[in-house]
Amino acid sequence: MPVSAQAVAGKVSEKVATPRAARRAPEPDARAGGAGRGAAGPAAGVGSGAVTAIGVAAVALSLALMHERSSGAELAAILREELKCYSPGEKLPSSRALVERHRVSPVTVSRALAELAAEGLVVTRPGAGAFRAEPRRATPPPVDTSWQEIALSAEPAGDQVPRSVDASGVLATLSAPGPGVIELNGGYLPPALQPERALAAALARAGRRPGAWSRPAVDGVPELRAWFAREIGGPGGPLSANDVLITAGGQSALTAALRALAAPGAPVLVESPTYPGMLAVARASGLRPVPVPMDADGVRTDLLADAFRVSGARLFVCQPLFQNPSGAVLAAERRREVLRVARAAGAFVVEDDFARLLGHADAPPLPPTLLADDPDGTVVHVRSLTKATSPSLRVGALAARGPVFDRLRAIQVVDSFFVPGPLQEAALELVGSPAWPRHLRLIAGELTSRRQTVRAALQRELPALAVAGAGQRTALGGYHLWLRLPDGTDEAALTGAALHAGVAVAAGRPYFAAEPPAAHLRLSYASAAGAAELTEGVRRLRTACDELGVPVA
Repeated sequence: MPVSAQAVAGKVSEKVATPRAARRAPEPDARAGGAGRGAAGPAAGVGSGAVTAIGVAAVALSLALMHERSSGAELAAILREELKCYSPGEKLPSSRALVERHRVSPVTVSRALAELAAEGLVVTRPGAGAFRAEPRRATPPPVDTSWQEIALSAEPAGDQVPRSVDASGVLATLSAPGPGVIELNGGYLPPALQPERALAAALARAGRRPGAWSRPAVDGVPELRAWFAREIGGPGGPLSANDVLITAGGQSALTAALRALAAPGAPVLVESPTYPGMLAVARASGLRPVPVPMDADGVRTDLLADAFRVSGARLFVCQPLFQNPSGAVLAAERRREVLRVARAAGAFVVEDDFARLLGHADAPPLPPTLLADDPDGTVVHVRSLTKATSPSLRVGALAARGPVFDRLRAIQVVDSFFVPGPLQEAALELVGSPAWPRHLRLIAGELTSRRQTVRAALQRELPALAVAGAGQRTALGGYHLWLRLPDGTDEAALTGAALHAGVAVAAGRPYFAAEPPAAHLRLSYASAAGAAELTEGVRRLRTACDELGVPVA
């Protein structure tokens, strides 16, 4: 039962006020600073009853504070045991509920939670409540990143590469289609699949946080960095918040990584085919993309070793999970080989993990990140929330260990100073809310349904293209299909005819760093309004093929 300060004061007052001769106040003494009875002193102008009341109040306050501290420790001990029934990240009852359940004061609850937070057992977030903290990880063995000093300094002059940039592939993804045109070339979720209500609520809560509009930390909000560290490194993994840098989306992170890790004129190894935005960033930075062919198991590691040796490159950029555009997932044995080959070459690997949150409902458990399996600091990891939420939530992260982190941080600071605080706080509110796992389940189911719809429509309308696409393993994540066109097809003419027929598709040429081995199309099923629009889009593509005489049966 809590004891109030008033109750304690009453008991003390009663005891002090008991008339006893021994309690009679002594006469003032001149040696104590007075000059006889008329001297100014504590009793001068203040009655003995007032002095007694002041003393009583002081004693009462002292006892009340002692009791609060004692009650706080007792409640902390109770909550320490109750925490064993909560999963990491699970929310504790509200402060009001704890006050009512344990019949203590709000101050006692605050003291108890503060004690548990100091012990690392709970995490408190203003406006959201208290949560059980993630278990403390054993201190990982120190990483030997001394090799990075050579890799970061070995920058041959080389011939300067003209910085003319072909942004057609990027613009095709970012540009909204014209009226009546079905979008099968987009890279973002349609409004109906974006968590708009959850985002609006998160932004509102973030904007009300104390200091939300102040200058944020250059590296990012610490709690958001810690969340990304857990997501990228896995529970008990090698990352801490100090290894993570918040960026303005994945493209910004990729730009910073390429600028930090390769000097102008240097070669950079890329998958073939690969994301046009990465090729545009490399060329804008004065780098020379060197393609390394892929197959259904991801990049061919035998050719990767050859490419490092022939080109002298010290950087390889890859998408090991649901690669864009092929959809390939890097096979387990090749994951190990990529790290081994890169380490032998004294090179970095930039892991663009853009599709981590886009696994389908029928996908098996996803493999860990390359960084989680990297003992040497070889991998620089890129992650973003944008693809799974909204094109306007431009929040991402760079993760790295060793001296390279300082290089990445310097580039980020020079380029953009920092990511706006309210946007970071909104992202933190979103991923910490109950709406977040529900949203991920929603898009997993919807992307599965859309993939099945498009494949069925291709089999019905364009069976020759469907067979070409099915020659690869079905990508159980991401949002695109990579189709090989019949030999002799002019893909530029086909995409133009398709647009005239009312459907926007992406030509394959911008996805290759060098001459493509064949004509391709990339179909995206993320941005269309729904199943009916996807089916109609494939039918319009069939119309364009018929117009150009492209064999489809």
